[in-house]
Amino acid sequence: MSEGRTELSGIGEFGLIEHIQQMFSTKHATSLKGIGDDAAVIGAGDGSMVVSTDMLLEGVHFDLAYMPLKHLGYKAVAVNISDIAAMNALPEQIVISLAISNRFSLEAVDALYEGIRAACESYKVDLVGGDTSSSASGLIISITAIGRVSNDKVVLRSGAKANDIICVTGDLGAAYVGLQVLEREKEVFLTNPEMQPDLEKYEYVVGRQLKPEARMDIVYDLAERGCIPTSMIDISDGLASELLHLSKNSKLGVKIFEDKVPIDHDAFETAIEFKLDPITCALNGGEDYELLFTISPLDYEKLKNHPDIHFIGHMHDNANQNVMITKQQTLVPITAQGWNHFTSA
Repeated sequence: MSEGRTELSGIGEFGLIEHIQQMFSTKHATSLKGIGDDAAVIGAGDGSMVVSTDMLLEGVHFDLAYMPLKHLGYKAVAVNISDIAAMNALPEQIVISLAISNRFSLEAVDALYEGIRAACESYKVDLVGGDTSSSASGLIISITAIGRVSNDKVVLRSGAKANDIICVTGDLGAAYVGLQVLEREKEVFLTNPEMQPDLEKYEYVVGRQLKPEARMDIVYDLAERGCIPTSMIDISDGLASELLHLSKNSKLGVKIFEDKVPIDHDAFETAIEFKLDPITCALNGGEDYELLFTISPLDYEKLKNHPDIHFIGHMHDNANQNVMITKQQTLVPITAQGWNHFTSA
């Protein structure tokens, strides 16, 4: 390492974001929330606009050896809509920037945009513009999503209170396990191209990796039940990482219980097949795009019978104690081991 040089691998993705955040201050009263949440919040009359952007790079975020272009287009939209959902907002528009090499045909671009169009229909959003460019190699997709929410319903990562109940939607770890299946089948094919992939028994976990869904249904359900979370984040980098984000932003500790973390049966069995610990997959796998949020204990009755919301723990006053109680009643610290763009090979 050269003298005076700081390697990005030393600070990681989130360290870089914090470093950049410290270089800027907001100048406009309409900039209600800037860097550091799932989306920016911009004042717009009697409501707020929420804006989020994500970039997907071939060879980093997806592998076209097993990711169909139509699925990729759908997923690229869904992961952005997930950020809008995490702000308790409703998505309205997206813009797309696309860098593409000459190894792609017009038909390939059509397949990609067919998936994008399907996602726009599913989430009721309009594609209103973007940019296209050539790429020296590979495919790059950058999508910015724009949503709207009333000012009294904006949910940030920082609003949790001590004793708030920690909730998570759906199930966790399946997307990571599905990725292991796809990577294995790719290696088998490269070794013997005559071997056809056998994915029938892995349909659920593979689907969770290739075509995730943003949990807009939960946003609507919360509104119908008159429940506004006190804090919320989407699970893109693993449950552990997102719990630590809520802890840091709300200046509180988290305590969860292993036996309350939802893991699908197929994901559990496939993890065991791959000699992986299912709870580790759930904590650190990432790409589930479920919602992690906290609610006041007073709102528990509103949600207790929801079939897809799970109560996994609570917030507490000690910001330095983020722990999980195992099934053996052992207390273990929660550490983020999910994907990091600058330290993961």
